[in-house]
Amino acid sequence: MTVRREVLREVMLETGTTQSELSRLCGVRQPSISQFLSGRVEMSDDMLDRLLSCMGFRLEVVRRPVRRDLNRSTERSWQLHRRLSTHLTPETLEEWRPTILRNLERLRGSVQGQPHVRNLDRWQRLVRDRDLPGLRRVMTSLDTDSVEMREVSPLGGLLPQDERSEVLGLAR
Repeated sequence: MTVRREVLREVMLETGTTQSELSRLCGVRQPSISQFLSGRVEMSDDMLDRLLSCMGFRLEVVRRPVRRDLNRSTERSWQLHRRLSTHLTPETLEEWRPTILRNLERLRGSVQGQPHVRNLDRWQRLVRDRDLPGLRRVMTSLDTDSVEMREVSPLGGLLPQDERSEVLGLAR
């Protein structure tokens, strides 16, 4: 990935624009431009686009998917929760609630420290509020917060055994 300051420097060289000229064109103080170029201060895409537009350019951001590199345990947990999420409906959540609540109580008796205790409270709220989008996000996302939530998941025992076996075969 190209660093924003390199993009700015390249366009300034191509257009022959000095820091002082760019400052006058866009209204950003010259010391700030100097800090952007040196890397002492990180600029946002919006700021870079603003600076580039004053020199007749625009910023094009290219997004591409990047596969996450997960350890075996995180991968297995994600795959199991992902499969379980395909069964999540308002009706199944109502069927699952007694098991989830029992699992939460059992986990509270054995889990200590943060972020685990806080995450159990969050699971409790998601289930209590019947927050299907929130549950689905925690079950399927690969962000650090969701991975940590799944470390103390109260959803054990809900996935049918045949599907669990199938998923674990896929996760190897």
